[in-house]
Order: sequence, then C-alpha cells, then structure tokens
Amino acid sequence: MSFNTPLALVVLLVVPLLLGAYLWQLRRQRKQAVRYSSVSLIRDALPRRSRWRRHVPVALFLTSLVGLALATARPEVSREVPLGRTSIILALDVSRSMCATDVVPNRLSVAKEAAHDFVKDQPAGTRIGIVAFAGFAELLVPPTTDKSKLTDAIDGLTTASGTVIGAATLKAIDAIAAVNPDVAPVGTDVGAGTAPTAPGPGTSTATTAPSTPPGGATGGHVPDIVVLLTDGANTRGISPIDAAQQAADRRVRVYTIGFGTTNPTAMVCTSQQLGAGSFDEDGGFGGGGGFAGGAVGRGRQFLVIDEPTLRSVAKITGGAFYKAQDADQLKGVFARLPRQIELQKEDREITVIFAIGGALLAAAAIVLSLRWNRSG
Repeated sequence: MSFNTPLALVVLLVVPLLLGAYLWQLRRQRKQAVRYSSVSLIRDALPRRSRWRRHVPVALFLTSLVGLALATARPEVSREVPLGRTSIILALDVSRSMCATDVVPNRLSVAKEAAHDFVKDQPAGTRIGIVAFAGFAELLVPPTTDKSKLTDAIDGLTTASGTVIGAATLKAIDAIAAVNPDVAPVGTDVGAGTAPTAPGPGTSTATTAPSTPPGGATGGHVPDIVVLLTDGANTRGISPIDAAQQAADRRVRVYTIGFGTTNPTAMVCTSQQLGAGSFDEDGGFGGGGGFAGGAVGRGRQFLVIDEPTLRSVAKITGGAFYKAQDADQLKGVFARLPRQIELQKEDREITVIFAIGGALLAAAAIVLSLRWNRSG
C-alpha cells in the first residue's frame, strides 16, 4: 500500500498523544480517588463489564482517528491487470485443408474448440477480435469484450479455398489500428521497413527476413498482439514475410501457430463447416458445395505447414512460434498465450474504505459512550 499524500500521515501523531493523555488522566483519577478501607469490597460490588467497558469507546475513537488519518493520506493499492487497451486478434485459417482428418474429427473442429476456450479464459476487459482467412481475409468481429459475440463467430466458421496468411496479418493490423491510435493502419508510412510487395500465386514465401529488428525503430511493442493459426502455406497475395515487416514496423507482435501433422489424410467437413456462404478464391462470399469429403486433392502441397516462414514471421515481429499436431497440444498452446499479454500495475485509491471505516468506528464510540454512561 502507498499514499498519494504521505505528509498527511503526520496526523497519526495525534493518536499516541491522545492515548498518553487518556492514560495520564486515569492515573490522576486514581490518585485523587477517596481511599476506602477495603478496595476489594468496591471491586466486588462493581459489575465485571464496568472494569473494561469504559475503555472501549476510547479505543474505538482512537482507532477511528487512525482510519481517518490514513484516509487523509489517500491510500492506494497496486495490482497487476491486463492493459486496458490490450487487443488480441485471432487470425484463424479456414481453408479447405482444415477439413483434414489427421486430427480427429478434423482440424477445423479442434481449432474452433481451442479458440472457444481461449476466449472464455481471457480476463475481463481484454478485447478480442477475429479474422478468418482462406482465399481472402475477413474481419468477422472487431476487437470487443463481448465473449458471446466472439464465440458465436467461432462456432459459425466455414471453409473455403486458398490460404492468404500475409493478407490475414495485414487485416489483423488494421483491426488493431482501429482501436489503438499508436498503431498506424496498413498503407500508412511509418518510416521503417520496406514497402510490401504482392507476389502472385505460387510465389515462395520463404524469403530472406528483413534486417529491421523486432519492434521497429522506436523499440518496444504495443500491448496488442496477433495470434495467427494456420495449417498450410501461403497461396496468394502479399507474402507473410512482407506482412510481418509491416507488423514489426508498427511494433505489433505476431504469434504463429502451425497446426496439423505432416501426413494429412482424407478431408471431411460437415455441411455446416462447408457452409452456403463460404469464402471463395476470388474474394467475397460464394457457394461452398461440392466438397463433402474424400481424399486429399488439388493443392496438396499446401496441406503441410510452412514452418520456416511461420518461424520467421514470429521472429521478425518479436512474437513466438508454436507447433501443435493434435488437440491436446493445440489447447496447450492457447493456454500459454495469455501469459504473453502485457500487464500493468493499476493503482486503486481506497480512501473511501478508510474514511467510512473511521466514521463508523467514531459513531460506535459515541453511541457506546452515551449508552453506558447513562446506564451507569
């Protein structure tokens, strides 16, 4: 506990002075009292409670003075809480490969369950947003503290073709920029890094990481983070490395999760996971029929995570890379993520507690003094 106005604690000196004066007065009264031949007879005649109850009002009054003196100094306590403006953007891969059944019942079902638990376990006040990406990236839920809205969005995720990891990163940056004025939106010159490029489909994403250190030129990171989960490799649009540099220039950390085994099996999604309005490869929403299950087909090279690229994205931005090959591992990864959120010490003034306590003690002292003196 600390005090905003510690000099006010000088008032506490009044308490020992008053206590000393009270004890001195008691001693003086004893000396001036009429001496009886048998003091024991007087003591036996007095009720037992009269021997101590006369001191109770004084004790309560002195204690009330301590409370009021502490209130005058404006006490406060510190506790660690998530930064009030912390936002976590979950960027979730909903490409067709998430239908792979190498993780039972399929990758998407397990990812949805883990994300669902992650949202529920976050401290109150932490804002979470959701970006879903396949052939293009879409901000489904802007950063919010409404957990029901977030879980509803997660439950409604459907799959589509394509995997745009870089575009999802940029979409997440813009979602953070909308609620944090310290983060510039994508397309704004922040004076660091290299302007992003947009390689065509099939362009390798395993490019050389930029030399700019994590956190950009100003050092440090904003409290907001991006958690990007994918089971494949980038298929189109801006490369994840270039998008990561955009995040690093804005001091936004990206935590990447590579999900799935190295031996994907048949892809089977439920009709709900396929959806009637899935993401199509050309952007917007389109029909999702014609993929009820079966063996791995076109685009198999994108069914295994691009671990080198995901590691580079995390390293460039100051985040971390995690790998999960089953449900338990993925839940473990999500369980560790909240520890990465920056905390701040929040000072909460508790003057009112001491003030009310002191006032109540003073009132009790007065009431007991009047009652007992009258009854005596």
